[in-house]
Amino acid sequence: MNETEKKYLIASTVEVLIAAGIAFAGSLYSVKIGNLPLFGVLVGWAFLVNWIAFIPAYKNQTEKFFDLTGSITYITTILLAFFLNPEARDARFFLMLAVVLAWAFRLGTFLFSRIQKDGKDGRFDDIKPSFVRFFHVWTLQGLWVTFTVLAALMAMTSTTHKPLGIWGLVGGLLWLFGFAIEVVADNQKSAFRKDPANKGKFINTGLWSRSRHPNYFGEITLWIGVMLIAIPVLQSWQWIAIISPIFVTLLLTRVSGVPMLEKRADEKWGGQEDYEVYKKNTPVLIPKL
Repeated sequence: MNETEKKYLIASTVEVLIAAGIAFAGSLYSVKIGNLPLFGVLVGWAFLVNWIAFIPAYKNQTEKFFDLTGSITYITTILLAFFLNPEARDARFFLMLAVVLAWAFRLGTFLFSRIQKDGKDGRFDDIKPSFVRFFHVWTLQGLWVTFTVLAALMAMTSTTHKPLGIWGLVGGLLWLFGFAIEVVADNQKSAFRKDPANKGKFINTGLWSRSRHPNYFGEITLWIGVMLIAIPVLQSWQWIAIISPIFVTLLLTRVSGVPMLEKRADEKWGGQEDYEVYKKNTPVLIPKL
């Protein structure tokens, strides 16, 4: 094992320890399944699904079902919360179930169809041959799912039950607003790419004329909505659920979303007058009115 692989092994270990800490904090006011807190069980499940999927992925040296596995993790985790906690099925519970499932099904089918069309994901070219590095990305996906769906799982496993109220209404409407923006933006970009006349061009129409990354704006907005829905039933250490929208925001604006795509765009169209004008006059994230 070389030094690079050692670093990735340490990173995977740290990610599991972080997840264990989250599982502990979220389990303090979680309903129990037998003697086990349901919240902790669900966090463990999120990692187990990805570790199982890693085995055939590494054996066959493929990343084609990586994104699909992420969506399956969301769906099965939220469904486990539903089936293992029948006593908690109030209005907030069903609203959380609906918004997470709708988002996961939509994103999963979108990403899976995209990689089927593209044939591969270049991000994995240098990673797949290394057991440690490839295992790390699957572990990281387990942590990604845990962070992202944290507020929803907290609310669905909480021992506290309250009426949906104004928080639920505002959160639900905000989620719907963000979800609609994300879906419309993705569909506009897909239609743009399918048109042969647009080959080699950048999209600057529709929502993309208002923001350079409107789909990411929608994604961040909908997870803030989920957090608002959860607020009334959070207590004590469960308030770490606020990590969810913060994590999504930082991930998309500082790590793998906006910075990566902005770099690619600059490499393709940097210096072109129309692109430079578009970049100067169009916000990176929050759409202009």
